[in-house]
Amino acid sequence: MAEEKNETAPFIKNGNNVVITKTPVPQTAQKTGKAGRGKAFRQVLASFIANIGTMNTGMAFGFSATALPQLKSPDSSIHISEDQASWIASLSAAGTPIGCILSGYLMDSIGRRRTLIITEVPLILGWILISVAQNVPMIYIGRLLIGFGSGMVGAPARVYTCEVAQPHLRGMLGALASVGVSTGVLIQYVIGSVTSWNILAGASAIIPIISLLGMLLIPETPNFLLTQDKRERAESSLVKLRGSTCNLEEEIQRMIAFKEKNHVEPLKTPKDILKALMAPSALKPFAILAIYFFIYQWCGVNTITFYAVEVFEASGATLDKYWLTISMGIIRVIFTVVGCILCRKCGRRLLTFVSAIGCGSTMIVLSVYMYHVHYWKENGLQPTNCWIPVASIYLFMIACTLGYLIVPWVMIGEVYPTQVRGIVGGLTTCAAHLSVFSVVKTFPFLKASLNDYGAFALYGTMSLAGIVFFYIFLPETKGRTLQEIEDYFCGRTKSLKKNDTQTELP
Repeated sequence: MAEEKNETAPFIKNGNNVVITKTPVPQTAQKTGKAGRGKAFRQVLASFIANIGTMNTGMAFGFSATALPQLKSPDSSIHISEDQASWIASLSAAGTPIGCILSGYLMDSIGRRRTLIITEVPLILGWILISVAQNVPMIYIGRLLIGFGSGMVGAPARVYTCEVAQPHLRGMLGALASVGVSTGVLIQYVIGSVTSWNILAGASAIIPIISLLGMLLIPETPNFLLTQDKRERAESSLVKLRGSTCNLEEEIQRMIAFKEKNHVEPLKTPKDILKALMAPSALKPFAILAIYFFIYQWCGVNTITFYAVEVFEASGATLDKYWLTISMGIIRVIFTVVGCILCRKCGRRLLTFVSAIGCGSTMIVLSVYMYHVHYWKENGLQPTNCWIPVASIYLFMIACTLGYLIVPWVMIGEVYPTQVRGIVGGLTTCAAHLSVFSVVKTFPFLKASLNDYGAFALYGTMSLAGIVFFYIFLPETKGRTLQEIEDYFCGRTKSLKKNDTQTELP
């Protein structure tokens, strides 16, 4: 049968559900092994450049950890209260949702590459404004701009990476954004420990400048160019991204077959966009990832990241709190790289369970120890076994990095329909950063009402409870093509297991 009607198809053409045409796929599409693959170096280079900007997200997270203690100091040129400190810490996450939504729209209208270029402008302005700040409102505005820019960069970087990388590299390269975030955090911890907060902000402006210049050198994704009916430019882009070792004609034909099968065309009206967004293939993965991000944020990772120096001090650790913070940042970067490699070797589900169990158990241990610290202080006793909170926080960061900090971000570029990948990707990063804002802004309140140990007990419980959700709802996308994932959420296939799929389209 040449055609079949699929009521769950998300793709919209002229305001109506379309008839899906089963375009024959070239027989060579079934080739296995390394034959016909493109040059990995070119894909790695393009992905690396696209993800330089994600370091700003980590820098936005890490800035408050070293800057807030300095700003609270009596001899600071700008002295802040506890309430102002919580706003400085959380305002970057407050500005992020707007950037997420805007970048999602821009990705699908002007392209992934141009959107990534535009994102660097508010980041540059935000860091410069903080570096020359003369009062708290200037810092507030700078943090909002940085959050806005960080929100804009998240989805485009990941979507760009997943669209330029071939399936065997997609998991590893898709995790580069997480490496960028962890590196950004470490940069702030290291520089912030040896310099003042305003010099730190000025130095941070260098990263978005480098990112902007780098994006001028790489091409737009072939997938986006084909949706704009620009085949010649798509072929030119593919040549730059794959090199001479790849069967370019075969791959471009696969992309065209993908486009024709799903009638991937730009959505012209708000009604068409809304109809595509409400389709199961968009709603189902969005709901899964939005809940994933909520659980992941409420495991307490960004509370520790934003308030690292204060958490180490409150935990009862006897070593220098700045050295502990820097070493935690180093551990985060190292295991983010390890996580990138494991993301290619292991499944998304396995790494998620490692994080859920590891983060939950270490937070509970930290909570119990901090309860004893509270008791010891009240009774004038000397803390013992001070290595326990340090080990708990380090093991927490390792567990969190291997799964939580990588898997959902990789899946943003994998699970959404091509037609609305930009918009839904932006909405997903918006939901993620709203969760960041909620947990960072409420930490001082939780600490005041539940004490430190109560807050961390809540975080640990949330992570352990998430195991049930992940077991039931989280799909395994490792090694699956974008077409197979799309077919699964559309309802065309019942699972993502190898023997349940029929085609091997990119």
